[in-house]
Amino acid sequence: MWNSLLTPEFYNSILRATTPILFATLASGVAAKSGICNMALEGILLFSALFGVIFSSVTHSFLLGILLTMVVGGCIGLFMAFFILNMKTDEILAAIAINLIATGGTVLLLLAFSGDRGSSTSITNVSAPVLVIPFIQDIPFIGKILSGQNVLTYLALIMVVVMHLFIYKTPLGLKIRAVGENKNAAESVGISSRKIQYISLVLSGVLCSLGGYFLSGGYMNMFTKDMSAGKGFIALAASSMGGDTPIGGFLVSMLFGAAQAFANMMQLTTIPVELIQMIPYLTTLIGLAIFSYIVMKRKAKLSGK
Repeated sequence: MWNSLLTPEFYNSILRATTPILFATLASGVAAKSGICNMALEGILLFSALFGVIFSSVTHSFLLGILLTMVVGGCIGLFMAFFILNMKTDEILAAIAINLIATGGTVLLLLAFSGDRGSSTSITNVSAPVLVIPFIQDIPFIGKILSGQNVLTYLALIMVVVMHLFIYKTPLGLKIRAVGENKNAAESVGISSRKIQYISLVLSGVLCSLGGYFLSGGYMNMFTKDMSAGKGFIALAASSMGGDTPIGGFLVSMLFGAAQAFANMMQLTTIPVELIQMIPYLTTLIGLAIFSYIVMKRKAKLSGK
């Protein structure tokens, strides 16, 4: 088993496992930059995974399926923004409501659409294509890691760069950061904080929906009940530990993706599966504990204690 850790197949699986977490981490980061914690990532992943299967099966098109799924993700973000910003609902309670609705609502919608209970066994969906990159595939070891990945995995890596440039190099990104850092100061120079936070939450929903589509159209080839398996909450931790930045979030997401890939590999052993399934979540807890300790030490040093 330990020899498998040195194979390109293992590192290939790390990228696959990282993909949905990375999309959700980027989604969390852009919302956090505007001053809102989007804890509804788990629910958005579930809804997007279901609608990705439904839309792709109805349209028989990967492109139309993913575009319509992104619309669903954006609508959930818009729905959340309305209740938080207009109805003054607590953002944590609004997110919990969406997550709870997703848990049972996805099963109900699947039953109504196909008659399936718990998994979309009777639906033939269109999976995201796998890309083989010329020249790179011929590079020893590295070629087997980087080539032959799902198109959404490459898109997730590209989005790290795109979101970094968007947040730090564009006027809208500057406004998002200004609202998140000091809403009153931003409004004093004519920036509408409500408009900016609406945009941020819609964008957050769209990004997270890509991760949901990957779950049912890339990582697996069907929808199953609760298939997000806590990845939305892991993404929240990854975003926080990465300073709510795209690059920092990417690095921490890779760590959690590696833990997930390692857990998948461990299932081939005789270790009880219940213990193996704890690995990604235990890694998250340990990571958060270390991160919190570092932050506390830094604050103590700055305060001179």
